[in-house]
Amino acid sequence: MTNKIQRIHFIAIGGSAMHNLAIALHQKGAKVSGSDDDFFDPSLSRLKAHGLLPEAKGWFPEKITRDLDAIIVGMHARKDNPEVIKARELEIPLYSFPEYMYMASQDKHRIVIAGSHGKTTITAMVMHVLKHLGRDFDYIVGASIEGFDVMVKLTEEAPILIAEGDEYPASPLAPKPKFLYYKPHIALISGIAWDHVNVYASENDYVRQFDKLVDALPKGGALIYNDEDPIVTIVCGKERPDVTRYSYKAHPYKVIEGKTSLTTKEQAYPVAIFGEHNMKNINGARMICHRLGITDEDFYAAIQHFKGAANRLELVAENEHTVVYKDFAHAPSKLKATSKAMKKQYPDRDLVACIELHTFSSLNKDFIEQYKGTFSAADLPIVYFNPKTVAHKRLSSLSEQDIKTAFNQPNLVVFDDTEQLSSFLLKQHWEKKNLLMMSAGSFNNLDLEQLAQQVVNHHE
Repeated sequence: MTNKIQRIHFIAIGGSAMHNLAIALHQKGAKVSGSDDDFFDPSLSRLKAHGLLPEAKGWFPEKITRDLDAIIVGMHARKDNPEVIKARELEIPLYSFPEYMYMASQDKHRIVIAGSHGKTTITAMVMHVLKHLGRDFDYIVGASIEGFDVMVKLTEEAPILIAEGDEYPASPLAPKPKFLYYKPHIALISGIAWDHVNVYASENDYVRQFDKLVDALPKGGALIYNDEDPIVTIVCGKERPDVTRYSYKAHPYKVIEGKTSLTTKEQAYPVAIFGEHNMKNINGARMICHRLGITDEDFYAAIQHFKGAANRLELVAENEHTVVYKDFAHAPSKLKATSKAMKKQYPDRDLVACIELHTFSSLNKDFIEQYKGTFSAADLPIVYFNPKTVAHKRLSSLSEQDIKTAFNQPNLVVFDDTEQLSSFLLKQHWEKKNLLMMSAGSFNNLDLEQLAQQVVNHHE
């Protein structure tokens, strides 16, 4: 990297990671431009606040000029994008998001947290602890975190990079999983459960990507993995010369009157998060921090103040006998872990849990059988799906019976209309009963905050 002002253009600047990197580079002093064919909040408002929102929607080849130092291409862009074509004609370097992050952090110690579930939370935990201790670090994380203004930080000075690495392709021009492009020195794998069926048609193909990540670790590298996950254990249990392996389980804990505390031989440490899966996440984060020279004493002091990443088992509303949580759960493994965590945290209350089938995988008839047996923790399990989303993804139509057969749970209730879903929920008697809303979407723009307030203020 040089000291001259970098001129960087983003193709598909409105993406979640893309707009955060654009803001980070702008704050670093780079001259940033971008294009996209549509914008939605929060990226729209945030780009506008930083003076980076393009004047018009669309693709403009005239923006691609020889004075650009780099062009970063988002997943939303197509190979035949006119700006991509112009960049190739002018031989301007094209990078995917993770390729650029690697190029800009080659001199840093790189830590990548991967896995089908838990990676965002573990990344957020490590970031929280490092910040609490005053450590300097760069990062990329897939959710908003309290105490951090942006989801990407990239500087010259920070000695380490903490990166959430997912297995989805980096861009149409860089088809490998994002986590492979970071070339980590330390990798953590939290869990492996087949997902992204639109990219990985078979479970073997999906699992193979994690094999590649571990195989690519350098000599002297470290692998940290959840040995309570059978597929992770198979992938990470293989002998790899000069790579040190560290396994972890759920951190010992206790739950008393709806409050969770980590337990050690010396004492108990109350924490703001809960669930067996989060106790695993905490131990994974603790082991990464060990590799970074952080003592258990300092880790426990910091983690007590961690409130979680946005939309990850996040409290929406509560009263003395009801809580309402939302969670970014959508895959079968996430549904099972989150609903189980809610039930264990509040064993004396019934659990009403609703999941929206929204992703390509969850709406795919050939995949939804993976949900069999995953909703047993809920006393009243509910599935919502939007037929328009199914059509938009060009998938075969789903019926209520298709979903009930796949989940194989007699008391399952299915809705395809959010007004009917809301009406049903508000008719419930909510004393000593909790509500959990899980989705990677928005329940067709349902106002969850308003619904939650109506639930906790509801009196029969």
